[in-house]
Amino acid sequence: MRWAMTAMMMAGLTGCAGANGSGPQTPPAMADGPCRDAGLDRFVGQKASGDVGAQLLAASGAKTLRWGAPGMAMTMDFRADRLTVSYDEAMMITSVRCG
Repeated sequence: MRWAMTAMMMAGLTGCAGANGSGPQTPPAMADGPCRDAGLDRFVGQKASGDVGAQLLAASGAKTLRWGAPGMAMTMDFRADRLTVSYDEAMMITSVRCG
């Protein structure tokens, strides 16, 4: 029974994509430390892309990057090594925050 519940939950999560497709490609992680917010506001208003994601990872020092599509449900757990980047329907970055 537990396996069936897990399979159903995973199937539901795979359907979480942005309004305009799967969203920007997440680049591989290049850092291994805690995320730093300082100076990341300069990315707000830029178009979300894999290249910008790589720049965000380098600038923040985050280990992982999570893209947040419009209307997408996200967990509220805090991870010091994660950068969360939200974007709108036009793929423009609206917020950048650690956690």
